[in-house]
Amino acid sequence: MRVYVFKRLVIAGVTLLGMSMLIFVLMRLAPGNITDIVFESAGYVDEADRKRLEAELGIDKPVAVQYAHWLGEFVRGDLGKSYRYDLPAWEVIKPRLPVTLELAVLAIGFSVLLGVPAGVISATRRGRPLDYALRVLSLAGLSMPSFWLGMIVILLLVRSLGVIPSMTYVSPFENLGANLFQFLLPGLAVGYRSSALIMRITRSAMLEVLREDYIRTAWAKGQRETQVVWRHAFKNASLPVVTLIGIEFAFLIGGLIVTETVFNLPGVARYLVDAIQVRDYPIVQNLVMLIAVVVVLANLAVDLLYTWLDPRIKYGSA
Repeated sequence: MRVYVFKRLVIAGVTLLGMSMLIFVLMRLAPGNITDIVFESAGYVDEADRKRLEAELGIDKPVAVQYAHWLGEFVRGDLGKSYRYDLPAWEVIKPRLPVTLELAVLAIGFSVLLGVPAGVISATRRGRPLDYALRVLSLAGLSMPSFWLGMIVILLLVRSLGVIPSMTYVSPFENLGANLFQFLLPGLAVGYRSSALIMRITRSAMLEVLREDYIRTAWAKGQRETQVVWRHAFKNASLPVVTLIGIEFAFLIGGLIVTETVFNLPGVARYLVDAIQVRDYPIVQNLVMLIAVVVVLANLAVDLLYTWLDPRIKYGSA
């Protein structure tokens, strides 16, 4: 187990190093930089002032030097300074990060709570009306964009119930109830699509496991349905489901831009687009790198969960 964890940590480190190179190079390949935008918005071009600003920002140095400096500072926890706001990048990112994380955690929580039981019920009731109904709902969830569903839900609340969701962010430290109510709708809107995907994978994995001999043996011994389905079948069918949950969580972290815009939530995903438009390198690089760290850690956690879910896997040779 220790050997496996060590190998996975090394692979995670190499992956993050490759991601950092890719992020840095792609940002430098984008046309224009912050000095172009500053001088264009000011309406004049002075090469001396431009070079002075580039020297102050450090973007006149060779690319390799800029990369080494940025990576070293990131590892030490220093995220640099935002060109646009003239503030430390962490001070710009810090208030936005909890918003996106809260929305992603709520969405993945709704996805698991809805998708896993629906998949198990659909598999154990295969060919019955309930199975068809759940499959129709899952197809609808996969077909509807989450931002469209969010706008429809807002319109229905306003038109039918007269409830106007708050368009001003409420911190959980100010009013926990209002905060949860504010995140309930976007969480459900985003989580519905993920729950549909989880439901389909759960159903497929359960149908395969339910045909195994040891399941028939468990039925023949007269064990209760809940014991056969959840203790024996679901535990062995959960490997692809856990993998999918890890992938979906990573996808949600970086894919909430439109949802945050629709519900006027000041999260990092929405802010990332603004930073890209003005070539605010420290913000973009560090935000994308933080997202990459979350994705790698989520996948590492999923891999480690396999040890508990399926002891037959030989991790010493992984």
